[in-house]
Amino acid sequence: MDFELLTIPGCPNTAAARVVFDRALALEGTGCTARVQEVTSESEAAELDFHGSPTFRAAGHDLFPSDAAPAVSCRLYPSGGKMSGLPPLDDLRAALRQYSL
Repeated sequence: MDFELLTIPGCPNTAAARVVFDRALALEGTGCTARVQEVTSESEAAELDFHGSPTFRAAGHDLFPSDAAPAVSCRLYPSGGKMSGLPPLDDLRAALRQYSL
């Protein structure tokens, strides 16, 4: 299965997102790491159905589907009653299970 981390140039969460995604993939026993792709234009965001950085995908599916319009922007995730630039590790693992099984 293909795992992708989509980001924008200069995203302050890219490094941490890569670490948490690869950790979740390891804990789920996928034997894979995520490929990182930068999204640099609104047309590319629309083509990829990209809803902000960072976006976590498995087999081309956003692990955290969004109703927001595609955009080259930052993305926030609910985390412990507040919003964060990264999803909690447990939420990411649960989302991976939906697409990995």
